[in-house]
Amino acid sequence: MANRQLHRTVLLQTLFEWDIRGKNSLEIPLYLSYISTAFNEIHDADQKELSMFLQELMKKQVVIDDIIEKAAPSWPLEKISITDRNVLRLGLYELLFGDREQVPPKVAINESIELAKRFGGPKSGRFVNGIIGAVYKEIGEPGKEDFVNQKVQSVSYEDMPIEQKGAAVVYSIDAQGVIRIGMVHDVFGYWTLSKGSIGEQEAVTDGVIRKIKEETNWDIEIIADLGDNEYIAYPPEKGPTRKHVHYFLAKSPYVNPTLGSQSGGLNDVRWFELSEITDLTIYDDVSQMLIKSIGLISEKEGRIEKLGATAPNLSQPDIDSMNRDQLEVLARSRGVEETETMDDITLKTKLRES
Repeated sequence: MANRQLHRTVLLQTLFEWDIRGKNSLEIPLYLSYISTAFNEIHDADQKELSMFLQELMKKQVVIDDIIEKAAPSWPLEKISITDRNVLRLGLYELLFGDREQVPPKVAINESIELAKRFGGPKSGRFVNGIIGAVYKEIGEPGKEDFVNQKVQSVSYEDMPIEQKGAAVVYSIDAQGVIRIGMVHDVFGYWTLSKGSIGEQEAVTDGVIRKIKEETNWDIEIIADLGDNEYIAYPPEKGPTRKHVHYFLAKSPYVNPTLGSQSGGLNDVRWFELSEITDLTIYDDVSQMLIKSIGLISEKEGRIEKLGATAPNLSQPDIDSMNRDQLEVLARSRGVEETETMDDITLKTKLRES
């Protein structure tokens, strides 16, 4: 866009009209045309570009609203001011689904904060910064500025603080002997494992049992140790931190799961038969734990035929069907670096080779 500040203002004003007048997406072109001509001087070509942008945003609007509610659980969406919630919709769309070559994540965040300061209340900038910043950290802080990389280099791996986390592949057997795997769904569109931080004075197994009970209401029994994984995160309040995740296989009674009050960042929880798992969008590390778990369940229960299918090939996700954000997540899990300089085709090639 030739004049990003003006165009973002028009986008925000259009979303404001859409929101206050009943959220009828079919009326958005009328609102955009009126605002572009009555209050601004937007050329036809730019109007078309803005219209396409809003069409794509509307396709993601429900998902974005869900992310806002998960990132700000103390603020129901209808209680957030109209200006602030539409600044958030605009900023989160650019952060999560936009073209990062045109609008890097840090630019999307900073422009959202400035937009909130200009058109919102005295605390709008801080409020928008808090929510978008939380989402940015949740997705691994892509495109982090150079000063962060310099800071990372100044701290040796051995000197980084370690945060212990625990997760479990949970399975159950119903009255008919059918085995199912329990998974949770995060606000970024992935089915994953229930996971959480372990207290300093808490045994890892106790922490996993507690966390899964808080998130899903499952009462689990630890069956086996699946191993661990470690990655580096960059929370600004701590600096570079080693996140050490310990995985377990656990068994639960076959009861209806319920998301608990401690399930921030999650929006669903379900049981799946094995034949259903291959159709799910899952993270690479979770795939590996599921593969390992299915073999252990078969050994323990002696009834793999009850799973309803042969063990699926989860080792290689369907890379061609992934969008850019999913490709970035997979790249981080496999240690593929400098993805921001790659187009989708190059990134997919690198992932197949990794």
